[in-house]
Amino acid sequence: MYDLVIRGGTVVDGTGADAREADVAIHDGRIVAIGEIAEEGAKTLDAKGRVVAPGFVDIHTHYDAQAFWDGTLSPSSFHGVTTVVGGNCGFSIAPLVPEAGDYLMRMLARVEGMPLESLQQGVPWDWTSFGSYLDKLEGRLAVNAGFLVGHSALRRVVMGEDATKREATDEELAEMVELLRQSVREGGMGFSSSIAATHNDEAGDPVPSRHASREEIVALARALRDLPGTTLEFIPGTGLWQDAEKSLMTDMSLAANRPINWNVLSPTAANAEYTHHQLGAGDYAAERGATVIALTVPQTPTVRINLFSGFLFDAFPGWAPLFQLDIEARKEKLKDPTYRKELDEGANSEAAGLLRGLARWATMTIDQVGRPENEGVRGRTIGELAEEQGKTPFDTMIDLALSDDLKTSFKPGNPPEDQATWELRAKTWTDGRAVVGASDAGAHLDMIDTFAFSTNLLDHSREHDLLPIEEAVRQLTDVPARLYGLRERGRLQEGWYADIVIFDADRVKSGPVYTREDLPGGAYRLYADAEGIGHVIVNGTEIIHDGVHTGALPGTIFRSGRDTDTVEVPGGREKGQQ
Repeated sequence: MYDLVIRGGTVVDGTGADAREADVAIHDGRIVAIGEIAEEGAKTLDAKGRVVAPGFVDIHTHYDAQAFWDGTLSPSSFHGVTTVVGGNCGFSIAPLVPEAGDYLMRMLARVEGMPLESLQQGVPWDWTSFGSYLDKLEGRLAVNAGFLVGHSALRRVVMGEDATKREATDEELAEMVELLRQSVREGGMGFSSSIAATHNDEAGDPVPSRHASREEIVALARALRDLPGTTLEFIPGTGLWQDAEKSLMTDMSLAANRPINWNVLSPTAANAEYTHHQLGAGDYAAERGATVIALTVPQTPTVRINLFSGFLFDAFPGWAPLFQLDIEARKEKLKDPTYRKELDEGANSEAAGLLRGLARWATMTIDQVGRPENEGVRGRTIGELAEEQGKTPFDTMIDLALSDDLKTSFKPGNPPEDQATWELRAKTWTDGRAVVGASDAGAHLDMIDTFAFSTNLLDHSREHDLLPIEEAVRQLTDVPARLYGLRERGRLQEGWYADIVIFDADRVKSGPVYTREDLPGGAYRLYADAEGIGHVIVNGTEIIHDGVHTGALPGTIFRSGRDTDTVEVPGGREKGQQ
């Protein structure tokens, strides 16, 4: 007898093949038959009229800490995700030494928007090696999870406080290389790093990885080349307008003989040239034998920013010192008209680059407020308020924030989501130089809602008639799984692991975004329920039934080489022989 039989569903197997009506039988965590199945199962699920697909794969999350207090890794699992990858952007929380823990949690609170009280109360911080960190997660998760080894963690462990002060010595670099290799041998999925201008720590200083030399970054990438089942992830700093960053990622890929994916590409028809240019980094790499892949988010990210945490604001030229002040000193500084003028000019200067688009103060929408007396302005734009008050938009924004102890959150104006934009996005999703993802799930908990990327892609693809269901599913499953070499995952195939989602193709979508106060320490986060997701199955065990967690925690903690196959790049072998 089978453990589970899914009957009468429309099987979309993840390969792009035509959908077909079939039963699916599962035994010992694997798919053992697809077709017309007469034999009964210990359990049966009726999937008639619904799609039966591989579980979705999310290769860019920051669930490294949340895994300790939320085994479901919500909301991802409720949106059909059965496999996640953490440790992105250089921000793993292993390896660890006691003196690094406080720095890393405060860094994450600032740069990734995780409440400090949740990190302090919800995470034990009592491991040392990468392997011991993974050991602590065994048996705790409903979904499969793998974790990259982060550059900032490596630097902080090896260099201590000097990690944010200088380049590494030859001896320190050698120690980092060996620590990375040891971490990967213990199960790390690969190496991640960042040189993004928005990545600053609690003190407002660039995170450790931003102090690394080019040679250090390439040397750490090279450390992977003989370690099986590994990959690379990177956050560039200039939007790839400079060949130096294309060259750096290309050299990382060649040194490791592995693909590298970078975050993030968000296409709009109003700036199609930008999308084509960014994708060109893949062409630059391919011409040299490397593989560079853009990670693209399948929606317009709705961002909320504030002057309390300062994330994104601190990347404007001249703004970073403001966020090194405590809140009271920051408020006093912001009362100075001359200083305000300097900030405004810096945000709108050529040096701000692509961030200048964020400085359209009048288009900012007031999203959340800290004081009850300000409730009446929620949902209004700064421009509307400025016109009423007879002030400039920038002064209006700053004055409102000051009245709110800087806790007012603002949503930057987004370009219109016209059909041309959706068609450009769909073209990017299926472009071989890109992969769908960039959810950032587990991070920026008060700021973004891209955690629902999977249901959003299916919903928008249906609404705007963009992709057939077979291709939409392939982009969420087999494409990311093959990029990361996930062994026997990402397809519905006999003998492969039974990671499955069953959904209503006509209804699947993300519900409205709302606030939940369910984090350790009483902190809140943005959340959205999934609609149209009936069942989620991981390793043959149902974890979500009609939107409710079953209590099962069957997820596998991936270890590189054991759960992943090696994906090489065209010129990687030749590079290694030079």
